[in-house]
Amino acid sequence: YIQWGGLTAGYLGSNFNTYTGQVFMGVVTRDWADTTVNQIAYTAAFGNGFSATLAVEDRSGHEVGDYGGTRMPDFVAALGVSQGWGSAQLSGALHQVYPDANFNGKIPHGGDEDSLGWAIGAGVNVNLPFANSGSNIFFQGFYADGALKYIGNGITGVSVVSSTGTTLGSVADYGGNGDKSTGYSLSAGVYIQATPTIGLAVDGSYAHVDQNDFVGTTDADIDRWAIDGSVQWEPVSGFVMGADIGYSNTSADISGQSVNDLDELLFGVRMQRTF
Repeated sequence: YIQWGGLTAGYLGSNFNTYTGQVFMGVVTRDWADTTVNQIAYTAAFGNGFSATLAVEDRSGHEVGDYGGTRMPDFVAALGVSQGWGSAQLSGALHQVYPDANFNGKIPHGGDEDSLGWAIGAGVNVNLPFANSGSNIFFQGFYADGALKYIGNGITGVSVVSSTGTTLGSVADYGGNGDKSTGYSLSAGVYIQATPTIGLAVDGSYAHVDQNDFVGTTDADIDRWAIDGSVQWEPVSGFVMGADIGYSNTSADISGQSVNDLDELLFGVRMQRTF
């Protein structure tokens, strides 16, 4: 990407993103806004750490489900503050929900072929003065109506499987009747610089989606929570070794259906050299 004054153009993190985790690797996906897209944005700085951003972003990076191409980009706005105590941000987005032609031809109940989705989110990151420099804690939450990618990458990648092994469907921005799906996520994390060379971190999230008309005319409530922790060691400047472990659980409640939970337990190690 390129930057000139307050103008940014190119491929980088969405301006809706707030905080994207504390742990060294993040072996299990947690649910918060963390998407990289093509975009053009302008940020105005007001002094004392306050700023505002308006952006036009590629919608395809925020599609959940089968879409019929792009008619309108996403429009994103953010208000932020960064000062000695930490930082905070309030974000909002507009997102057109435009399912593919095959889906449109099957919409029952007189549903629309496209509609306007939206999302809103807020987060705060506070430095911890009683710990070593770099230690902090964050909290954030997101809500979306027809724009589920803005609440997180974990729950939006879920396929629901019955107890007999049959795939019942996948999370999407729209239901089988054309109505928009809604959802929210809550997350938090803490990083402690335990010594000048050792860092400890843990973060986690909870996400919920109300999927309209998921199976036939049956709605689905889908829940996912995830937690991840890491330890990292930087023996010399620019070289870090770390280990990471994470667990997640996804469940669904669908009337008349017996559904299997999805559990993940992952472990990873990494050596990283920064030049």
